[in-house]
Amino acid sequence: MSAQPKVRKRIGDQLIESGVITPDQLKIAVLEQQQKNERLGNVLVRLGFLTESVLKEALGESLGQDSVNLQEVVPDPDAISMIDKSLAARLKVMPISYVPGEQKLLIAMPDTFDILTIDRVAVVLPEGVRVEPLLASESEIMLAIDQFYGFELSIDGILNEIETGEIDLRVNAVEGNEYSHPTVRLVDAFMTDAVKQDASDIHFEPEDNFLRVRYRIDGVLRQVRSLHKKYWPSIVVRLKVLSDMNIAEMRAPQDGHISLKIAGNPIDFRVAAQPTLHGENIVLRILDRSKAIVPLENLDITEHHRSLFKLMMARPEGIILVTGPTGSGKTTTLYSLLNYLNNETVNIMTLEDPVEYPMPMIRQSSINSAVKMDFADGIRSLMRQDPDIILVGEMRDSDTAHMGFRAAMTGHQVFSTLHTNSAIGAFARLLDMGVKPGMIAGNIIGIVGQRLVRKLCMECRVADSPNELEEMLLDIDDGESVQIYRAVGCNNCHQQGYKGRLSLLEILKMDEDLDDLITNMASTREINKLAVTKGFLRLVDDAIGRVKNGETTLDEVSRVVDFSSRLSA
Repeated sequence: MSAQPKVRKRIGDQLIESGVITPDQLKIAVLEQQQKNERLGNVLVRLGFLTESVLKEALGESLGQDSVNLQEVVPDPDAISMIDKSLAARLKVMPISYVPGEQKLLIAMPDTFDILTIDRVAVVLPEGVRVEPLLASESEIMLAIDQFYGFELSIDGILNEIETGEIDLRVNAVEGNEYSHPTVRLVDAFMTDAVKQDASDIHFEPEDNFLRVRYRIDGVLRQVRSLHKKYWPSIVVRLKVLSDMNIAEMRAPQDGHISLKIAGNPIDFRVAAQPTLHGENIVLRILDRSKAIVPLENLDITEHHRSLFKLMMARPEGIILVTGPTGSGKTTTLYSLLNYLNNETVNIMTLEDPVEYPMPMIRQSSINSAVKMDFADGIRSLMRQDPDIILVGEMRDSDTAHMGFRAAMTGHQVFSTLHTNSAIGAFARLLDMGVKPGMIAGNIIGIVGQRLVRKLCMECRVADSPNELEEMLLDIDDGESVQIYRAVGCNNCHQQGYKGRLSLLEILKMDEDLDDLITNMASTREINKLAVTKGFLRLVDDAIGRVKNGETTLDEVSRVVDFSSRLSA
């Protein structure tokens, strides 16, 4: 017997099944539709039987299409410039985002199966650019066209508009749709520009007579603009309104949060305001959910370290610690490990401060100061939830460390971070926190030390021979021919010479011999000596391998890895 083809449900039937409308309401709408020759969905909205947002969700589910909320979208000037306003209004489409790397234009339209409209849009686009439709209501699209078209959206254009126009900067736009006010567009333009440049943070830093704007790209701050101080009060208010801060409070630190859709992706901004001598300093931390969870196979690490990770995770109970300074990629590594272990046979629970990226199937909790729940109390609570794997955001005090080790001793796999300078330095830190050697020994699966360094731009790097000092630092033997690469700079990397980042790792996998040294309170030197004989590769060893492979430069790795032992050797 042949399989019957799957029939897509009619929107009216689906709305009745969902309980959104009644059969009587559907009959009324159908009669009205026959008289007015309108779309059924539009008739239902006009008659007041449902709202446009409910209709859009139902349509998306019925058609199997992604929908978009245009009220949360930040306009992309590159996308808007591709379709003329008159054409967009006539076809009822709204360009949302242009993704250059994929040659893809995202557009919102009320009927994503309208091939004729998609073809008309494709005709006016540059060759090679493909159209990807997203579902949105007709009224949302028309409102967005009126709102976003006709205004300058680039940073340069907005600043020129402010400098040459009759604009009162004391009047602050406090509503998200007030695009007639340039401050609204200027803040959105900075956020869009930073996301497109893969920045991790935006710094708004007031000085005595000007405002400095810097992005942190690939771990390094880069100044992008200097603005007159008169712009700052209106920008501050706009940022505070977006992040639900108190606009009247200027003397105390504040934290806030912004969620927007930029370049087609949901982006979260963690906003922090800090009073300083010249005014409030505001930093936006950019959290891009689309880049948050990197599969273990895609992490930019060596195969040796990837194999060590898999070997350690195969052990059913114990602690895996990831160490390193702030911004060294510890959270990304931990999320990758959890994602590797995540399946329906295990219960994974996390305790974070705060939860940065939501992960499917994983129960994630934030530390809550309002109810005075810290890491130690949170672990106690998690233990009653029948977990197999626990992530503790940070072992920052004695109580948290003891609770984490107790969880490991009772048959759980525990992941956490620790602020130390090296993997082996974690033992001294744990002892300082009051964890006894007998508790440490046998319960640690492995310790990871991590740093992030910039990768050379493959478009412009140039080969060179190492000088005498570099040969010594890179442990190059006499007569050995080694070629290294230097950073130059091109348009592809914004003249920096580097593009992207990679992880430098040292992974100390524990065994009985190392546990014995811990129990006997051995020194760091003794632990290091034994670990090296067992194949332990230090950060400096991984760094040297990456330089020799042409992935980065000695200047770059020297910024985060200590080479002093090589000079004294």
